[in-house]
Amino acid sequence: MRLVFMGTPDFAVETLKSLIGAGHHIACVYSQPPRPAGRGMAERPSPVHAFATAHGIEVRTPVTLKSPDEQQRFAALNADAAIVVAYGLLLPKAILDAPRLGCFNVHASLLPRWRGAAPIQRAIMAGDAETGVTIMRMDEGLDTGAMCKVGRITIIPTSTAQSLHDALAVLGAGLMAEVLAQESIACEPQPADGVTYAKKIDKAEAKIDFTRSAHDVRNHIHGLSPFPGAWFQTSGTRVKVLLCEAADAAGPAGTFLDDRLTVACGTGAVRLLKLQREGKGVMEAEAFLRGFPVARGTMAS
Repeated sequence: MRLVFMGTPDFAVETLKSLIGAGHHIACVYSQPPRPAGRGMAERPSPVHAFATAHGIEVRTPVTLKSPDEQQRFAALNADAAIVVAYGLLLPKAILDAPRLGCFNVHASLLPRWRGAAPIQRAIMAGDAETGVTIMRMDEGLDTGAMCKVGRITIIPTSTAQSLHDALAVLGAGLMAEVLAQESIACEPQPADGVTYAKKIDKAEAKIDFTRSAHDVRNHIHGLSPFPGAWFQTSGTRVKVLLCEAADAAGPAGTFLDDRLTVACGTGAVRLLKLQREGKGVMEAEAFLRGFPVARGTMAS
């Protein structure tokens, strides 16, 4: 097919790579404009932009798709379909209607659960037993389009936002390729029941509340790993936690119970496995303790 691809972050690169590998012609790629990044704050193209450029594909980075001129430029591509993966701009009706078959989206949840900006993180933080990817034909609503294909992944105790992100990116890429390989793309409306919204992650919600259950604390930590990173303070230092596990221990919430970074929660306890102190790199617990000993009875706040 002759396709337009619209995406921005690493998550979207897997799908673009899959479409190229399947032999589709990518007429153009749309991505968010380059942003200042790194120590020098030089403008850096998005991962999708960089990947497309490396493959000799034209890249467009409009700040909006609302102007008639931009919509006409899009329509002039004469695409069979547009494939949208974490693009970052709303698509007006004129854009949605321009491709012959419409616009198709890779969404990282089991719709209609977790429509919106942060479905991977919210699924873990809510303690969901599974998540997945939904391929949908887009409409003007927020992730309300008809579902064309669904894939599922179990969320296990060691799942983090990063590990799920990577697994779902690969799953979504494969599912989109399967949908486009069909002679006729059949999609069905989303169920009316079970709608939830995955609001954008706010850094203000990253502070760990050890008065919650160990199960909830673990899900909170893993859902925000690696970004923005759930954190606590101890001895005047902020520490991010990127990985933990439930521990068979108990005590006053927020108290370190041993010399292995086991922290009591409202019920149960968690053992902190991967941490990052302010100004330092990410470390396994053993290495972290060598540079920052935490004695039994110390409090995390």
